[in-house]
Amino acid sequence: MAIENRFLISITGPDGVGHVSQITGYLFEAGGNLADTTFAVLGEGFEFSSLVSVDADITCAELEDGLRSCGIPESSKVSVRDADFDFDRTEAGTITHVVEFSGGDRPGLVARMSEVLGKYGANIVRMSSRRSKIGEGYDYRTRFVINASGSNLNALESALVNTAGSLRLDCSFDVI
Repeated sequence: MAIENRFLISITGPDGVGHVSQITGYLFEAGGNLADTTFAVLGEGFEFSSLVSVDADITCAELEDGLRSCGIPESSKVSVRDADFDFDRTEAGTITHVVEFSGGDRPGLVARMSEVLGKYGANIVRMSSRRSKIGEGYDYRTRFVINASGSNLNALESALVNTAGSLRLDCSFDVI
């Protein structure tokens, strides 16, 4: 009987069409089952991260070698390590709200908003930020997907809106 191996896989490299197909195709052929997985274009590069279980006797090094030869660019960085934690999310990993900030560049935005979220007991489940060229400048959008509950939700929303206002940013706070 094969033992289930659990791995955390991280791959970064130059972006291009087909990377998700190449990576997930190899993992499928290797007997991998994907749990939480993300893919993102970051500037001209990409990042793929996944929790993968494999019901086969395979090592981190063997998975790394297979991923390096699955068709992604040779300059990509591939890391496979044992996952030392459970793949099932806790209640704090359940998404309840999406908070988005938009406007011009505001250094410290992520630090300030994550401090506000922490102060009100909100857990950040996912965060993304992107910059888009507009004329001579840039538009920034930062999104926090969070878990927040309890009687302080109105206070949390007010604190986020007020902090965004002090940075001259727009803020939306939506229930999922």
